[in-house]
Amino acid sequence: MSKKIISTKNAPQAIGPYSQAVETGNLIFISGQVPINPETGDVISSSIEDQANQVIKNIQSICEAADRRLEDIVKLSIFLTDLGNFSIVNEVMTKHFSEPYPARATIEVSALPLGVDVEIEAIVGKDG
Repeated sequence: MSKKIISTKNAPQAIGPYSQAVETGNLIFISGQVPINPETGDVISSSIEDQANQVIKNIQSICEAADRRLEDIVKLSIFLTDLGNFSIVNEVMTKHFSEPYPARATIEVSALPLGVDVEIEAIVGKDG
């Protein structure tokens, strides 16, 4: 199995021993992204809407580094510290994605890195 590492300065650098994304076969696995502004390194800690928008922007930057688009995402996993924010995240999603939507799981967790309220990971399809 071959692995190609995807990396861009337009998304936050890894905050641990992992890659921003890994391509293998026809899939690209994007590591969980948190709301960090890659230009400043600052954590976006304002509204859940602002956090979710930044996370999707970071995912989009990684997709672009892999010559892909958000529309190529086949699966998202969303981690929220409060499922009460589910509808707000859904609204943000409709601003960035259109039908056919990717498959998705949304999970409430007790905490996320850097004290953020949302983290999203993605699997991107890639033509052979």
